[in-house]
Amino acid sequence: MKILFQGDSITDAGRDRSDPHNLAGYAKFAAELIKARHPATEFEFFDLGIGGNRAENLRDRWTADCINYQPDVVSILIGVNDTWHRSGDKNWMPHEYFEECYRYCLTEIKEKTNAKIIMLEQFLLPTPDKEFFRVDLDPKIQVTRKLAREFADAFIPLDGLFASHCLGGVAPTMWAADGVHPTVAGQQLIAGYYADAVDKLFASIK
Repeated sequence: MKILFQGDSITDAGRDRSDPHNLAGYAKFAAELIKARHPATEFEFFDLGIGGNRAENLRDRWTADCINYQPDVVSILIGVNDTWHRSGDKNWMPHEYFEECYRYCLTEIKEKTNAKIIMLEQFLLPTPDKEFFRVDLDPKIQVTRKLAREFADAFIPLDGLFASHCLGGVAPTMWAADGVHPTVAGQQLIAGYYADAVDKLFASIK
């Protein structure tokens, strides 16, 4: 079973880009959980996340870095850079363009592979220097949720999930020191939800 992790720096997490099988961050922890839960299945994992990527970057490399791999499962975590990279002058990317680029990738999966799709929601944990991102990020999260309803076989609502794990005095910095890039604890939290999503899909994937 081939599982492909796609996205930006949260998925890249400092992986060795010369080796598509090299896993880092939440992808590494998720793969370990999946293998442990399904020892009778042979897995091949690919991590092709690239730091700094936006939805348009995924679109531009989608044939080479997704379709040509013909995965059984492909996951996508993208979107925070579509906000962050425009935050300096607040010349926000149109939500329609974000949706167009993301929709292209999802449509290509449906039309050119038999892969199951796991979508992970972009997220932001509270940090004073990035709170203003919300004016643009929140509508784009709604775009992601809209696309998930249309295309996803599994959806992991990370923005809401991380919010739920910041109750009872738990500091947001436990999960992501800068609000975006997960700590090891944050990576493991994502990995647990990812492995749960694969569990639910497993019978239909085999």
